[in-house]
Amino acid sequence: MTPRPPSPGSDPHQSAEQTAEEKSVAKKAAVENASVKKAAAKKDAVQKAKKAAKKATAKTPGAKSATVKKTSAKKAPGSKAPGKKSVKAQLSEPAPEPALEPAPVVAVSPAVHADDRARLLAGTHHAPHSVLGAHPVPGGVAFRVFRPYARSVTVLAGELRAELHDDGEGFFSGLLTLREVPEYRLLVTYEGSELETEDPYRFLPALGDLDLHLIGEGRHEQLWQALGAEPMTHQGVAGTRFTVWAPNARGVRVAGTFNFWDGTGYPMRSLGGTGVWELFVPAIGEGELYKFDITRPDGSRTQRADPLARRTEVPPNTSSIIHASHHEWHDQEWMERRGRIPAHEGPLSIYEVHLASWRPGLTYRQLAEQLPAYVKELGFTHVELMPVAEHPFGGSWGYQVTGFYAPTARLGTPDDFKFLVDALHQAGIGVLMDWVPAHFPRDDWALAEFDGRPLYEHEDPLRSAHPDWGTLEFDFGRREVRNFLVANAVYWCEEFHIDGLRVDAVASMLYLDYSREPGQWIPNAHGGRENLDAVAFLQEMNATVYRRVPGVVTIAEESTAWDGVTRATHHMGPGGFGGLGFGLKWNMGWMHDSLGYLSHEPIHRRYHHHEMTFSMVYAYSENYVLPISHDEVVHGKRSLVSKMPGDWWQQRATHRAYLAFMWAHPGKQLLIMGQEFAQGAEWSEAHGPDWWLLDPAYGAEADHRGVRDLVRDLNAVYRDTPALWALDTSPDGFRWVAGDAAEDNVFAFLRYDTEGVPLLAVSNFAPVVRQDYRLGVPEDVPAWHETLNTDGARYGGSDVTNPDPLKPEPQGRHGQATSIRLTLPPLATVWLRPA
Repeated sequence: MTPRPPSPGSDPHQSAEQTAEEKSVAKKAAVENASVKKAAAKKDAVQKAKKAAKKATAKTPGAKSATVKKTSAKKAPGSKAPGKKSVKAQLSEPAPEPALEPAPVVAVSPAVHADDRARLLAGTHHAPHSVLGAHPVPGGVAFRVFRPYARSVTVLAGELRAELHDDGEGFFSGLLTLREVPEYRLLVTYEGSELETEDPYRFLPALGDLDLHLIGEGRHEQLWQALGAEPMTHQGVAGTRFTVWAPNARGVRVAGTFNFWDGTGYPMRSLGGTGVWELFVPAIGEGELYKFDITRPDGSRTQRADPLARRTEVPPNTSSIIHASHHEWHDQEWMERRGRIPAHEGPLSIYEVHLASWRPGLTYRQLAEQLPAYVKELGFTHVELMPVAEHPFGGSWGYQVTGFYAPTARLGTPDDFKFLVDALHQAGIGVLMDWVPAHFPRDDWALAEFDGRPLYEHEDPLRSAHPDWGTLEFDFGRREVRNFLVANAVYWCEEFHIDGLRVDAVASMLYLDYSREPGQWIPNAHGGRENLDAVAFLQEMNATVYRRVPGVVTIAEESTAWDGVTRATHHMGPGGFGGLGFGLKWNMGWMHDSLGYLSHEPIHRRYHHHEMTFSMVYAYSENYVLPISHDEVVHGKRSLVSKMPGDWWQQRATHRAYLAFMWAHPGKQLLIMGQEFAQGAEWSEAHGPDWWLLDPAYGAEADHRGVRDLVRDLNAVYRDTPALWALDTSPDGFRWVAGDAAEDNVFAFLRYDTEGVPLLAVSNFAPVVRQDYRLGVPEDVPAWHETLNTDGARYGGSDVTNPDPLKPEPQGRHGQATSIRLTLPPLATVWLRPA
């Protein structure tokens, strides 16, 4: 074993609060050493050294020196094995005069100074490593250990053993006459047990200067690799590095199952001005529970879950869990091809899933056996998972997050969630995830006033309190908070292979006066209502994600007319802002208007015809997703089919016609689970979709299965028809045929692909059959054939169809030189393609 030499002239581990006695003795030692070299009488010099050592010991009660003795070759009763060395810390006594003249020995007290001792006990020490551990001092190496409840502590260094003096209150110390700090371990004896372990306070920081620099700058794009609990091997020893950002804390300690939730003996050190605290704890690893024990500025204490914990306990338990991933990915083919076509230029039909209630009781791995097959059968290109990040209240559906870096433990481990994502990718299905950077709940074990003062939330109560949800808004102007969120977006994409982030509640972030009355908000620096900090954060997040993770798409749930949501961040708009940089935006206006139109009885729809056509006025101002999401089928809003007026047949027919209208409309599609088979009840996170409606033993099973079969066929035709998605964001991909047929409740339009090949979509939202209905069509198409008809008998309709090709006639209509005559089924949508 090779001892580590002390740093010449100084020791980085030595206490910054060295006692006055120690300094005085050290100075006197230097003077006496110089005089010894000049002295002629060797005996007098040795005597002077002895007197100095005795004097130093007398100044600090309990001080110890140590002597190294070789044991006799003949073993005595109770002695150590022959040939081994024994070192014992004793009350200060001068060593026997050696045969050769030694350098004069000037011993100092190894005991922890009273001030350091008080701060360690109170949990307010910023630099415990400068006090605890092994430190070169005049006269040898001082060992200081803080182990509450221990009966004794012995230093083990190769063949050397030294029992430290019990200084009381869990402190142990001793001075060994060694020339350098050795590699050592501790033997700690408790009542009824004995533990041999490494000393956490002999290790250098396990976090590098570059990490600290990037954290200080707010630019650590892989923050999860620097903060949190990281199992690792450090200086050749296996253990876990704990790091946490808590700049207002007077002290931070680690508490967990490994120390019986008493962090007294595990104080962390502050790493400069970054506000980061660090401690490497040897011999603990995956599966251990932990929290950070923080001493607030007012001296009170709080135990907090790790903001960057990658695994948590199952709610309502709140501890963080040390985690390391062992999942081996098998989705290489998917990952290589996912970015070949930008999301807004390719087919994108999304099935929205609340994992905990899709099939209640299933784990991530059990879902991996069922969900990919179901989604693939229905033909959706992607699933969108309602927030999977850990949250304390299931009724929030995951939208009030406490564990931003941890998939909810309700369904399994982080590796189990990776297994599900992997299975979906292998089935050819992309995975989008709802992400919630706008706010967080006030739970006193999580982020709220994390270190005793506003930290993740804005310090101004007018800016921090969300008026609608009783939560706290993030302080987007603080660089460390932006870093926490930007890195979190990258984390889900890089570590979990997530293909896209749907960002929740963007509008609440963008406006300072969101849901606030006059006097409840303060204008920005320019006197406006825009939250400039949030704008900068969203731009940084999007730019970082698109740069780091090619093929990923970000989607904004933004309900206002903010200009440039999906515009590039470097392109300035008329309002003086660069774009927010999202790939897609939810079209909330289309959703509200179209559902409003359909809620009216057919006889009254003529008066609301514009509600279905208005979306095309702004259809190309952004890149849109058409969402029929969870928000539209809960809290008294009724399920999609139940929104439709009329009897059960009319409700189902209108439901089918609306879905086909939606799939043909410019924009991507999103449908919440349960609506694919016309569930009549509202969605509930408590019991999920009503799967029993598809049980063949149920009398109306065919009605619901017919709607599901239609969704399957919609997706199949959609994916095979570029006209329905290739030019979603270009006016060249759309042309009205009949946008003003209000009296008929009819809408007809053409969609085009990049080659100019069209699809004709016609919707009749009246409960009557319209025979020989004439529509103008391009004259260069010789014939049209019916590709899809929502009134088909296999879907539960009346089977009014157009079985034969429809040839244009030289009769002008709707601005075209030719037209076709077709039969429009009642409450139905028909798709026609060139024959």
